[in-house]
Amino acid sequence: MQKAKQKYTLFTGKALALLIIPIVIEAALSMSLGMIDGLMASYAKSGAGDNVLTAITGVDQIASLITQLFAAFGVGGAIITSQFLGAGKPDDANKSAKQLMVIMLIFALVITAACLGLNNPIIRLLFGEAGDETLSNAYIYFYIISASFPFIALFNCCAAVLRAQRKSMNTMVSGIISFFLNIGFNAIFIYACNMGIAGVALGTLLARIFPAFFTLFLVSRKNNAVRIKVFEKFRFDGGMIKRVLKLAVPSGIENSLFQLGKILVISFITIGIYKVGELNIQSAANSVSYNINMVSSIVGNGVNTATLTVIGQAVGTGNISQVKFYVRRMLLINYIGNACCVAVTFGLSPVLLNFYNISGEARAVAWNCLLLCLPVQIVTYPLSFGMPAVLKANSDVKYVMAAAISSMIILRVGLCYILTCEWAGVKLGAMGLWIGMVSDWAMRGILFGGRYLSGKWKTKSGLLKPVEVYGESERVAEEQLSEVFEKRENK
Repeated sequence: MQKAKQKYTLFTGKALALLIIPIVIEAALSMSLGMIDGLMASYAKSGAGDNVLTAITGVDQIASLITQLFAAFGVGGAIITSQFLGAGKPDDANKSAKQLMVIMLIFALVITAACLGLNNPIIRLLFGEAGDETLSNAYIYFYIISASFPFIALFNCCAAVLRAQRKSMNTMVSGIISFFLNIGFNAIFIYACNMGIAGVALGTLLARIFPAFFTLFLVSRKNNAVRIKVFEKFRFDGGMIKRVLKLAVPSGIENSLFQLGKILVISFITIGIYKVGELNIQSAANSVSYNINMVSSIVGNGVNTATLTVIGQAVGTGNISQVKFYVRRMLLINYIGNACCVAVTFGLSPVLLNFYNISGEARAVAWNCLLLCLPVQIVTYPLSFGMPAVLKANSDVKYVMAAAISSMIILRVGLCYILTCEWAGVKLGAMGLWIGMVSDWAMRGILFGGRYLSGKWKTKSGLLKPVEVYGESERVAEEQLSEVFEKRENK
């Protein structure tokens, strides 16, 4: 007799759509802001905006290094909260959320103080022998942007908790308002007040304050399954902090070193032997192609964020067959969504390139870089960046950290260095950087895909042992959890 195919209802098609679509929209707005900031700033002064654009992109790489740390803590919090909800332990979920918020705020304040105090040394280390105008722009931009780090940390914490309880619509609304605030402030400060790059930074700072407090208000409401009580007496819980850090620290190390690799890669051009004119061309080309490539990753990044919630709650039920089912479903969604987004971006690339106020030489180099990276991304992205989200949701964070760092050092940094340095006789400039990066994507896909196929991730859950038999207790827990969230969605 043929065994009946198991139907899983923890996340219905409607529930997945309501979770993923708002996250993708939010990701689109967030990533597009980097490109819009660059566009608006490149017209802040007469002539080509290569210097301004290079300064913004370089500083944004440093800022991303820091925000990736906050994102890693958010990932740890989202995984634990999702697993607690899946296991039917809301009190533990509430406790972990409050501990997470306090840890992140303390950490963010320390980082902000360090960045404000070490502004000049950090910028000189990154930009090397770049022109005086580029350095001056970078000093101003980094100083103002550093003040936004505590607000980024608060937002990442609150957004992670909201997404874990399937309230991604709330974070999307916050992102939409912040997006238009940023553009509005930029227009006022850049064009009306003629503040140049300082106006871009100030607009970004003010736009980041709003979503931090807005999401904090949302996550503190009484009708939440997981609620952060802001004014409740707080005590550090060593056991809970250790559990959060167990997931957050490896992710933080991975994300930070990955971002550090990006910064090192950029420095191969800026501290190299290129003449100033050629330096500006290669740097601007890399900046523009990077911004456009980020647009092509919007859907994939949104699906990856949703994967943490979906797989985390599936892990919490303790049923490994259900976890596998949702892994396959999320991977399929990732491939389809990523391919469509890349195809649209590729078709619009000639138009997007013309929007930038950069030299014709820089625009030509950027187009060649996009011709290389976008087709490769269609094949590699879901495995190289989507599969790590699956493994992290199963608490397999140490392997993700080790594999990502190894690939980054060997290919993203090592190969890029060889392809951009004069001693190797190659000196490909921005194109050399992108060859190294797409090679890194391919290697990540092999490492993470192989890990999943090996099945070793099954024993890494920090809450419950995965079971092969779908027992009645797990079925009841799943049905109750699905019913709770469906009632909230209908409200």
